[in-house]
Amino acid sequence: MQTLTFNTTTKIVQLLDGQSLTQSKILQSYENVSTVRCSELGFYEVMQKLSEDSMTTIPVFRAPIANTNMTIYK
Repeated sequence: MQTLTFNTTTKIVQLLDGQSLTQSKILQSYENVSTVRCSELGFYEVMQKLSEDSMTTIPVFRAPIANTNMTIYK
């Protein structure tokens, strides 16, 4: 099981290798994330802005919902 954390204040997403937020290793980290979408195809999709000023977002990572916990916090 892996955990995806999304800090809505700092706009940072981290993928952790376990369920514990304090004892897990960070596998991936993404900054300038506008949102994390829940896809109809069964995965979380991390959407990142191209730049601070840009309105354009692109998907940069997908994680399967079946084996990923997600935590959203401020």
